[in-house]
Amino acid sequence: VQLQASGGGLVQPGGSLRLSCAAPGFTLNYYAIGWFRQAPGKEREGVLCISRSGGSTYFADSVKGRFTISRDNVKNTVYLQMNSLKPEDTAVYYCATHERDYCSRSMDYWGKGTQVTVSS
Repeated sequence: VQLQASGGGLVQPGGSLRLSCAAPGFTLNYYAIGWFRQAPGKEREGVLCISRSGGSTYFADSVKGRFTISRDNVKNTVYLQMNSLKPEDTAVYYCATHERDYCSRSMDYWGKGTQVTVSS
């Protein structure tokens, strides 16, 4: 399973970004997809997850009210909408799955990450 995260970049504090997770040749629609991040010098942490049915699970309290997750089953893509970004959101963001329909912090398949930098 090859997951591809994209959409990262440099944004000013208070700005927004939307990350995308795609998997050519693999149907994401059947499985829960999670977003995780790793900041320099820190351990990887869970951010948000979406189940097969579309329910969201927040792994990080710090993003509640600012980040949302959604999926487009036609495009076979999962999105992470990030608003009101803060410098502490700076990290490499990864999408992952474990080929089950429920959310979990334990994932089996990881894509290459996309860098998000929040700085003025």
